[in-house]
Amino acid sequence: MNETCVQTLELEYVKDLVGKNESIAPLGVSERRRGLAQEKMTENGVFSRDKVLTIDTMNPRVKNVEYAVRGPIVQRAMQIEKELREGLKKPFTEVIKANIGDAHAMGQQPITFFRQVLALCSYPELLNENMFPEDAKNRARRILHACGGGSVGAYSASQGIDCVRQDVACYIERRDGGVPCDPDNVYLTTGASDGIVTMLKLLVCGEGASRTGVMISIPQYPLYSAALAELGAVQVNYYLNEEKCWSMDLSELESSLAEARKHCNPKALCIINPGNPTGQVQSRQCIEDVIRFAAKERLFLMADEVYQDNVYAEGCQFHSFKKVLFELGPEYSDNVELASFHSTSKCYMGECGFRGGYMEVINMDAEVQAQLSKLVSVRLCPPVPGQALMDLVVNSPQPGEPSHITFMKERTATLSLLAEKAKLTEQILNTVPGITCNPVQGAMYSFPNISLPEKSIKEAKALGQAPDMFYCMNLLEETGICLVPGSGFGQKDGTYHFRMTILPPTDKLKILLAKVKEFHQKFTQQYS
Repeated sequence: MNETCVQTLELEYVKDLVGKNESIAPLGVSERRRGLAQEKMTENGVFSRDKVLTIDTMNPRVKNVEYAVRGPIVQRAMQIEKELREGLKKPFTEVIKANIGDAHAMGQQPITFFRQVLALCSYPELLNENMFPEDAKNRARRILHACGGGSVGAYSASQGIDCVRQDVACYIERRDGGVPCDPDNVYLTTGASDGIVTMLKLLVCGEGASRTGVMISIPQYPLYSAALAELGAVQVNYYLNEEKCWSMDLSELESSLAEARKHCNPKALCIINPGNPTGQVQSRQCIEDVIRFAAKERLFLMADEVYQDNVYAEGCQFHSFKKVLFELGPEYSDNVELASFHSTSKCYMGECGFRGGYMEVINMDAEVQAQLSKLVSVRLCPPVPGQALMDLVVNSPQPGEPSHITFMKERTATLSLLAEKAKLTEQILNTVPGITCNPVQGAMYSFPNISLPEKSIKEAKALGQAPDMFYCMNLLEETGICLVPGSGFGQKDGTYHFRMTILPPTDKLKILLAKVKEFHQKFTQQYS
């Protein structure tokens, strides 16, 4: 019912009461919107109360949360897909979604061994069949034995299944060249996001100038800004150096921190390596510099390392923050507080829907760690199938086991194809006048810089849109390609970007890139 109808009914109600010599004033719009428990008449002649929860009475911090990866462009893309299904004519026949790192949705095939073990865990009767290799059965039996009632449908311990945490610890030790890992410091999580938000909950406190500040890279993955907004923390931006392939700049960290300390209490520094949305792989020297900086400034380090297997560029190598921390010696390894995160959603796995992940905490205060254990117990446990999948990632088929050859073949093929598509994306985008794309060294995205005509910038602002949002919305309407504007990730003032994933199949990726090239040239000409 619209506002006018409500007001008319209220006035009729008042007149009726006045006729009965009742004394009452009509409800004002502001009174209703304050969420007061006021009565009004419905269309059926029944009195009802205003909602307790309204846009004005809800948690104001939630209204500050934004998540560009699934924002207005994606919502419009879904509407267009519906319109196409209903037969509405468009200049294209399908929507190509390159907005999100959802590998399987883009056609990447799951790893056979992982799905075999998960099938066995989900339906143990299959253990009696001959269609599965023995190593898959053994993994499934071990996982089921660790589950309550021998079922992945049972709750696990809040910190995660014990044998899975032990396997994660062994994996970390192998990855980091023998640096010890205590399973008690490993927490299984609902994807990496769950661990990141949990750590931020522990860190955020204070009011006014004492409010916790958290340093995040710009461009950033919007999970961070969204979580900080929800928690009421202060977002402290530090800019990556686009001219140097999105590397971290120590002087930028120092100036950002000094400025932030004027109005908040910065306590944490977040790093995404390999980078999202920027696709860079930080050098070992850079990681050393960051650790020394964190030690000097007494900052808690949060290392988002979910793309650690996604490294493509020659000369680039993934270095875990934990490994470098310990190689710097006891001065750092005994003191710098670090939480690092991994996930089943990225790399060669791409198993986003299972929501598997882990975090490891280093040098955490014992009393705080007890509070962490309490906090994770509130959500009972991460999804047990996701925990099982995480176990398979860190405890994959070994040489001599029946599944090893197939596993390695599939893993290598997936990562090699991603490397090819990373190079293809960079090469084609750099042929477009007005688009500059840094090498996609790792992860799953490119984040090219786009030059926009002044006329288009003015038109976008007149519509109340960011210029790159205006650009991406026009791209979607004219070509069916769904990208995310750089403004959703943060960028230096006066620069414009978009993020696109490299995940679509090669033939579709070529079509996508060709359409982007054609559109950009047309758009530039139209607004010049």
